[in-house]
Amino acid sequence: MIRRSWAQTASIEETLALWAASLREIKKRIRPLFNQDRVARNAGLFLEGLLGDEQRKTGWMRAEAAGDPGPWRQQAILGRRDWDADGLRDIVRDYVIEHLADDDAVLVIDETGFLKQGKASCGVARQYTGSAGKITNCQIGVFAAYVSRHGHAFIDRSLYLPKQWTDDPTRLKAAYVPPDTGFATEPKLATRMIARAIAVSVPFKRLRCRRYRTATTQSRQRLRARGQQRSCISILGQAAVGCRHGRRHRPDAACDRLETPVRRSRDQRTAAA
Repeated sequence: MIRRSWAQTASIEETLALWAASLREIKKRIRPLFNQDRVARNAGLFLEGLLGDEQRKTGWMRAEAAGDPGPWRQQAILGRRDWDADGLRDIVRDYVIEHLADDDAVLVIDETGFLKQGKASCGVARQYTGSAGKITNCQIGVFAAYVSRHGHAFIDRSLYLPKQWTDDPTRLKAAYVPPDTGFATEPKLATRMIARAIAVSVPFKRLRCRRYRTATTQSRQRLRARGQQRSCISILGQAAVGCRHGRRHRPDAACDRLETPVRRSRDQRTAAA
């Protein structure tokens, strides 16, 4: 992790050395996720490929950067090796918080689409994505990013599975999705990510969601239960505001309502007294 303050004060050589040291540290942290040394080594090469200069990170380009004759080794890591993806998520989150933690930080929740041609990719379907600005064949991912004065980085992710996927056990099995995976809306996925951040005491002052009003409402309740006196939760974008009784609310009005102090319960006030 390269903090913004480092990049501002260090020379190019020092910055590169910091990058190399940080990458070595990350490889050590993720090593327990893999049962064999060669798999861990290939995972490290995969990571280096993602940090490369190529604008498109295809399997063949990553393999060429790693010195492999083809993409099969790296494809095996992603699709055929048994390792804990959620464990890796937690390692990344903890590493980010160690370096970027700040009490005034912002937790940003948003979704994005990945355009696809076929039907085999997990979660792919004809659905709306802002990446294309229309309904098209794509995957939808919901992401959480941690933003502070020190820098920013992703700390969580969830893949949205439409009902045509969760209602089709054969399709789930073919994509190696656990059979007990149920349908969850994008706001529900966002709520789960916010709950995970709160559960491990990720420090943040603001929560910003572009679309998910339900997620922010439920998260206010969790923040209130945690005893946080002020929860500045903003809904960004006209899509988040929606319509009520045939009238469209102003986005700034919605922000004004949501950015009010969270009142403490009577029990919390009594305990504080």
